[in-house]
Amino acid sequence: MVVGEIATGTDVLVIGAGPGGYVAAIRAAQLGKDVTLVEKDELGGICLNVGCIPSKALIYAAYLYEKISHAEEFGISAKEVRLDMERLQAWKESVVKKLTGGVKQLCEGNSVTIIKGKATFVSAKKCLVESEHGTQAIEFKDCIIATGAAPVNIPGFEIDGDTVIDSTGALALKVLPKSLIVIGGGYIGLELGMAYAKFGSKVTVVEMLDSLLPGTDPELTRLVIRKARGLKMEVYLKSQAKELKMGKSGVQLAISTPDGEKRLEAERVLVSVGRKPNTPPDLGLDKLSVRADAKGFLKVDAQMRTSNPHVYAIGDVAGPPLLAHKASHEGLVAAEAICGLKSAADWQTVPAVIFTDPEIAYAGMSEVEAQQAGYKTITGKFPFAALGRALTMGETDGFVKIIADEATKVVLGVQIVGPEASTLISEAVLAIEMGATLEDLALSIHPHPTLPEGLMEAAEAALGKAIHIINPKKKETVRA
Repeated sequence: MVVGEIATGTDVLVIGAGPGGYVAAIRAAQLGKDVTLVEKDELGGICLNVGCIPSKALIYAAYLYEKISHAEEFGISAKEVRLDMERLQAWKESVVKKLTGGVKQLCEGNSVTIIKGKATFVSAKKCLVESEHGTQAIEFKDCIIATGAAPVNIPGFEIDGDTVIDSTGALALKVLPKSLIVIGGGYIGLELGMAYAKFGSKVTVVEMLDSLLPGTDPELTRLVIRKARGLKMEVYLKSQAKELKMGKSGVQLAISTPDGEKRLEAERVLVSVGRKPNTPPDLGLDKLSVRADAKGFLKVDAQMRTSNPHVYAIGDVAGPPLLAHKASHEGLVAAEAICGLKSAADWQTVPAVIFTDPEIAYAGMSEVEAQQAGYKTITGKFPFAALGRALTMGETDGFVKIIADEATKVVLGVQIVGPEASTLISEAVLAIEMGATLEDLALSIHPHPTLPEGLMEAAEAALGKAIHIINPKKKETVRA
């Protein structure tokens, strides 16, 4: 329950109420522990308040806006499509409020003590929390650190919340910018950049490396880059932001490119160049004797235990991949480990999803990674252009690709780029986790006409039994 006076002792202290922290708190309480959850901002953390949820609300609205604007191909005439940013923001906030309220109810329903305040460790067993009730001391037996991560700042490109914004600012704009420069072509910058391009902003992306979405298989990103160009987004690769100057109507940005220096102008600049662990000096982690790696992420074992056997770290603060669903799973592991269960982070894969257009999702190993691991691989690929359901949606870009071990036919990895990839990947995760074979997927009857048929068809293609493609490298037919 939410308290007015903070107890001086607790079994488990959880710092951070994001998707890792609140899940860990609830599970520990379900297992009989007295649990105190401390959060300095809002329940739900970055993900629910200024990350995953509000960004997907904005991205879906942009998808809908673009879809309606091009509805003529379906025989639907939409004479005027207007965007009201203030109403969009109000709707987005209503979604956030509903979910954060749900987190509060879940915690209260499981007898988790919630304290809104700033935590500072003063010893290996004691934490001071500054709240509206003053500074209180909490002694604990075990602690779970779930403080998350924060955007990386670039010297000379400080966030002012108005002209120079980070992802939080980009999600809160009540006036559509006529032009927007995105520094950083990773998933956050590209997701938001594409959304604003669909709304009508002139978007320019500046990326240091030689491809957008660095670290993602180029076979998957190729279609996203093509869509970005279709949205009239200007992309500068192998380019670096050098100098930012304020102008009368926005900003002027000097960048170095392979073709020399260029100057760009825009109303706003979104800085999105990565994230760093939230381990500020005033948190007092030195008092806990926990070890961190060179980038500041806390080192943990398979049970999420740090070098201090009574201190655990989960989520972004414990290192990449920085994903909400990974944090939640690690929260369960840490809570159960504290309670003496044999839980461990031994999952076979953590799925990754990028909410660009088209969406990208992948799980397990890529073809290159599997071969580097010593497997002789076989692959199956099925294009959405040959899938009846994709055709009825007017979304035929992309494909499903399955990577398997040639000897055993065990599924090693799945890559999807295309409509609803974020939903389709879950079946792939289950297949990899349970050690499924290509035959398992191919023989599982999928309802028709649906997008998941693409997984079945890709498995059939890998086995050389494809019905609805003559040859993946030559001619395509359509699944009727």
